[in-house]
Amino acid sequence: MSIDLLLKEAQTQSKLIIPANWGQGRATFGGLIGSLMLSRLTAELGELAEDRVLRSATISFIGAVTQGEVEVSTEIFRSGKSVTQAAAKLIQNGEVMAFLLASFGSARESGIHVTPRSIAPEFKAPGDAFRLPYIPNLTPEFMQQVDLRWAHGDAPFSGSNNADFGGWMRWVDDFPCMTLPHLLGLTDSWPPSVLPMLKGHGNASTLSWNIEFFSHEFQKTSENWWQYQVTTDFAESGYAHAEAHIWDDDKNLVAISRQVSTIFA
Repeated sequence: MSIDLLLKEAQTQSKLIIPANWGQGRATFGGLIGSLMLSRLTAELGELAEDRVLRSATISFIGAVTQGEVEVSTEIFRSGKSVTQAAAKLIQNGEVMAFLLASFGSARESGIHVTPRSIAPEFKAPGDAFRLPYIPNLTPEFMQQVDLRWAHGDAPFSGSNNADFGGWMRWVDDFPCMTLPHLLGLTDSWPPSVLPMLKGHGNASTLSWNIEFFSHEFQKTSENWWQYQVTTDFAESGYAHAEAHIWDDDKNLVAISRQVSTIFA
């Protein structure tokens, strides 16, 4: 089932079925889990979502979500004049498997204006960049759902001394409107930032994830590309801390993502 159909289901019902071909090792792709929680939470906000847009979200992956039924429950903690704080949790077999804490805020007049310091890098075009393939029993199942083009940095598992990389991304399926839940899940499709440093196959997974959005009215479809670049700030004792920037294909900075990953190598 496509990401677009799954997100539409999450808008109308709290009980969902995690389908096949979305696996990531023994678990379900974390980007899908985050997208489903955000889609459900946005739907629960109702009319508030028309005025207040997602400013930041923090996601904790607590347990391995498997194929089958899950339930997403939501809670609005406080809704003030311009900011709403809310959360969603994904439950499977009676246990909380993932938790999302989100801050929504409406725009207001301000005399403070700071232009982004991060400028979109000059990558080779998506058509000239290397497409990360889906290889059964080797790469994650969810790679069938995304189109990732590696445009900068060394390849995963190449034993590189450099942990930074970047490229282009989009969903494989066609749909007419790119939303924040679509982009949230897509951003998580890249491997942890230190994978190029590993020699041979090794495992890594996201422990916690924070993402902040600057743009909300994308006016993009599934055919548009998004640019991604990640930098590792620190890695030690089996954990890596990284920051990524995301731009649209017009070179507008749309989000900053920070992740803590566990490294099993």
